[in-house]
Amino acid sequence: MDIVDDLKYRGLINQVTDEEGLRKALQKPITFYCGFDATGDSLHVGHLLIIVIMMRLQKEGHHPIALVGGGTGMIGDPSGRSTERQLNTPEVVEGYADSIRRQLSRFLDFEHGKATIANNIEWLGNLSTITFLRDVGKHFSLNYMLAKDSVQSRMESGISFTEFSYMLLQAFDYLNLYEKKGCRLEIGGSDQWGNITAGLELIRRRGHEDPVFGLTFPLITKSDGTKFGKTSGGAIWLDPNRTTPYEWYQFWINAADADVINYLKYFTFLSKEQIENLSESVKNHPEKREAQKTLAREVTRLVHGEKALHEAEHISEALFSGNVGQLTASEIRQGFKDVPTYDAVSREPAGLIDLIVASGVTTSKRQAREDIKNGAIYINGERQTDLNYIVTDKDRIDGAYIIIRRGKKKYTLIKY
Repeated sequence: MDIVDDLKYRGLINQVTDEEGLRKALQKPITFYCGFDATGDSLHVGHLLIIVIMMRLQKEGHHPIALVGGGTGMIGDPSGRSTERQLNTPEVVEGYADSIRRQLSRFLDFEHGKATIANNIEWLGNLSTITFLRDVGKHFSLNYMLAKDSVQSRMESGISFTEFSYMLLQAFDYLNLYEKKGCRLEIGGSDQWGNITAGLELIRRRGHEDPVFGLTFPLITKSDGTKFGKTSGGAIWLDPNRTTPYEWYQFWINAADADVINYLKYFTFLSKEQIENLSESVKNHPEKREAQKTLAREVTRLVHGEKALHEAEHISEALFSGNVGQLTASEIRQGFKDVPTYDAVSREPAGLIDLIVASGVTTSKRQAREDIKNGAIYINGERQTDLNYIVTDKDRIDGAYIIIRRGKKKYTLIKY
């Protein structure tokens, strides 16, 4: 199937300005772009959908421009927001832009000019107010701008002139990329429709007659009504220092049966046949969770690489089996990031009873003795029933950690 049909099969087309015209245009290589505003130091899982779509288009021979919004990031897009964004300093925005540029370079092939990274601070940074109002503002009526959803949704709570003007800046981006790079397609989430069509309008009003296009994709929702990309621990980030590869893997492997096939369509490059086979597995053998395992493997490999995927699977297997003594220090830091942690005050040998009381595993020595006698205490996955056991350096994994488990699931990490 061609790229448009593939996107349709995967449920990735929400709105398109001219489907047949775009289908025809995509029969030859074209240049397209998507913008990423520099409003944080890392992209999150919500951005991954757009990144994967850019990768799909590039694999079909099209030229992506990843536009980092170093200029528009100084303003903030009102789309999809109920409140005004906090304005950041130029230095902060520049730092965010550099971080996002590095992240995007991991996903797109920039060898031999196959893709481009641009920053709109290049043309917005020195743009004068008079020039902007004359060359851009005069092409848009107030009624046209007020009709956009991004503005309408903020009329009751209020919207500043700064954010009200955002769509004109994004329209100016499209015009610049069209005139300087031959860009003929802008893609984005469904909340970007008003901004994208404003760009098409500006290109037309500036006298250009070549067909240009806009394409949006649906915002992802979960079957249970909760927000996609959020967990009890917060947002899911592409930066491994903010969301570890193990946490990333767990996010995907815990996908609900009702969502997992859609996620496979959205985020992986598996074929239709492979996805349909996994769909049958969900229907007939949901207990095997083959679809979830495949999803977690594919997306972890894509974002963090093969080595990180191996570590994430190793941590998962160790925690499931209880054989945590086989983990490395790096894996322990990932897998036990959110468990209670006790910083040992000394590296000297210590009695097990004293250690588990000091670390908060139990509340009293009496309880500690009872738990040890009942076989409820494990050191690095091994049950310990000796009341007089002395914890020494040989119990420390990589000389740095001891993992104590009480019962089936209650872990405490001892750090040295």
